[in-house]
Amino acid sequence: MRTELIVLIILFSIFLSIGCTNKNETDYVKIQNSQYYPDSITISSGDTVRWTNLDSTNHTVVGTDFSSGNITSQDSYDHTFTKEGTYSYHCSIEPSMKGVVIVK
Repeated sequence: MRTELIVLIILFSIFLSIGCTNKNETDYVKIQNSQYYPDSITISSGDTVRWTNLDSTNHTVVGTDFSSGNITSQDSYDHTFTKEGTYSYHCSIEPSMKGVVIVK
């Protein structure tokens, strides 16, 4: 009985530590009314940002190190950020649309 209890405690500890590890996340930015919402987002290195176009017209997400191409209505574009830094982006179709991703 004592051995079984020790094994159970060890297994519980392993499962608990696996569940508490930092997993990469997906953060969401809406494209709506010719704007990015939010227009600034802070994420962790390794996280993915998904931009979803809720407008009826095409938009893009263009940064120095990434480019979506045309994102049609109701479609999305994902980019995973692996290095810390500040990444500005804009829409090449409507240049007044601007946003920033801060990776910590």
